Amino acid sequence: MGYIGKHGVDALQRYKYSGVDRSILAKYVFQPFWSRFVLVFPLWMPPNMITLIGFSFVMTSACLSFIFSPHLDTPSPNWVHFMHGLLLFLYQTFDAVDGKQARRTGSSSPLGELFDHGCDALTCAFETMAFGNSVMSGRHTMWFWVISSIPFYGATWEHFFTHTLILPEINGPTEGLMLIYLIHFFTGIVGPTWWAQPASGVLPFVDNIPYFSDMSVYIIVIYAMMVFAVLPTVSYNVYNVYKAVNSKNGSMLAALAMLLPFFGLVGGISLWGILSPSDILGRHPHMVLLGIGLAFGYLVGRIILAHLCDEPKGLKTGMCMALTVLPFGVANAMSASILGGYPLINEDWLLFAFCAFTTSLYAHFALSVINEITSALGIHCFRIGRKQA
Repeated sequence: MGYIGKHGVDALQRYKYSGVDRSILAKYVFQPFWSRFVLVFPLWMPPNMITLIGFSFVMTSACLSFIFSPHLDTPSPNWVHFMHGLLLFLYQTFDAVDGKQARRTGSSSPLGELFDHGCDALTCAFETMAFGNSVMSGRHTMWFWVISSIPFYGATWEHFFTHTLILPEINGPTEGLMLIYLIHFFTGIVGPTWWAQPASGVLPFVDNIPYFSDMSVYIIVIYAMMVFAVLPTVSYNVYNVYKAVNSKNGSMLAALAMLLPFFGLVGGISLWGILSPSDILGRHPHMVLLGIGLAFGYLVGRIILAHLCDEPKGLKTGMCMALTVLPFGVANAMSASILGGYPLINEDWLLFAFCAFTTSLYAHFALSVINEITSALGIHCFRIGRKQA
């Protein structure tokens, strides 16, 4: 099936990217560095290749986490955490300079935006694997993915309505990633078990707070990030969307409806994980993150494509395809309560089916859209220059 119609092709040809980065740290520290670093790349190097190389760093980090801690609850050698930090720093750098390379070579295009942000969406899951490895969060690792994916989805949703990607003074791509690779480096010094110890041993002020004193440090981090990072960012997104919708006399209800597939994804995997008689979150954290990461990438990709193609505002029903397997996972987990503790279908097989389905769905979307955009605009994905007529 095709993802882009005639109206979409016309919109792609008119599209101009608009973005604002208000980060002070980026302006005075990172931007000068990135502006010099981009000169490392030859002028024949296509920006999408830089994006892909940067993404490969995060993939490597995820592989290291699987090799040294398959369940993300055992300590890895300290050098692994230094590598996680270095690889994430390199990812951030390459992710920042691909756009500079595009402007430097005159090869900016809507495909570049989709390719860049598509890889960023997948990074939420792969970097979560590395982070779970560094803080030994085990079955709770999925919540770090939730923490990273909510602001990312919110920013993409906001961009769809405001037509400008606004990065506030403190944002995920700059300060957020910096904090994460500093945590990796810190773990390389103190060891990952530091994060698994009771919070009362590190934070004396929680000693007299019931429930909190016995929590692991990484659990406190989850709560702190939800309160101090996710909630303010989401509030900012909702406020900006409300202003944009209200200024055009649009429907805020239709705008909010676009959030339903994402909440369906988070709710579905959370419910499955809670009900799972075989503890899929604890036994197969990498597979869970792979499945939801690809489903998330598909959801984000569909919103970005809708923005690029100037599609009508509102819920895109095709996005719900990413959720197809989750109801079966939840129902199968519930069946264990009436089948003596054993689900109707082995959960390992169902989780594998979820990953296989989301992999094929995302691969079909990505390859099809790349082919359609390159054909519509007469450009190449991994080569600078236009196609010959």
